[in-house]
Amino acid sequence: MPRKTSTVLRRQGEPGSCKTGLVLDNVFGSPDAWPDSDLIGYSEEFDPALALVAYRCGVFPMPVEQWMGWWSPLRRAVLPSGGLRVARSLRKMAARYTTTVDRAFPDVLAACADPGRPDGWIDDRIAFAYTALHQAGYVHSVETWDAQGRLVGGLYGVHQAGMFAGESMFHHPELGRDASKVALLRLVAELARARVGLLDVQWLTPHLASLGVVELPRRDYLAQLDLALDAEHRNTWPSAERWDSQRLLASQQHS
Repeated sequence: MPRKTSTVLRRQGEPGSCKTGLVLDNVFGSPDAWPDSDLIGYSEEFDPALALVAYRCGVFPMPVEQWMGWWSPLRRAVLPSGGLRVARSLRKMAARYTTTVDRAFPDVLAACADPGRPDGWIDDRIAFAYTALHQAGYVHSVETWDAQGRLVGGLYGVHQAGMFAGESMFHHPELGRDASKVALLRLVAELARARVGLLDVQWLTPHLASLGVVELPRRDYLAQLDLALDAEHRNTWPSAERWDSQRLLASQQHS
């Protein structure tokens, strides 16, 4: 059982009012007062509005036993704009798939939440909140399909202004080799259309590092987040179409 921090978390103000530089909300307090750890606090309260404010404060939710943990990694993983690495092997695998946007969010969420996955963390509270945020237009999914029309990979995350926070991704172990990476290719193309400059992926893994993801110190990430939240929120998601691999790979040459 983790020790409860001194950070007091409560719903306060309207969603989206917090900015880390101004600390307009007192929900998470000043980053200068956060503990020197990835976990900055935890709470009993959790709802979609509080989750939305958290992202604007540089914080994201992830359960800790019966509590909702609030995390802001000391080393934050981001994919720099224009920094996606597309290896020749990934281009070859992409030819097997088509991609869509917001066509099967419940299925993507369910696959990401599969309790059989190693280190699974998505519980009913998370599923309810992100489903509500998807219905409200803040959370979006990218789907990867094989030639038989089967969903074999995907991801989802939160879009606000010039920031997208990737939450989780999956691929089918037998049918979807590199399908989650292909979903990331499509996400990068969609974020370019929406003029999103900050793609947050939480923690660095070897899988993500191979795609060009790097780490930023917490303070640097929060500074970039402030700039991203000043950008216009461009809702280009509803116009997204099904793309074949040719269109997907062509988009990477112009991103």
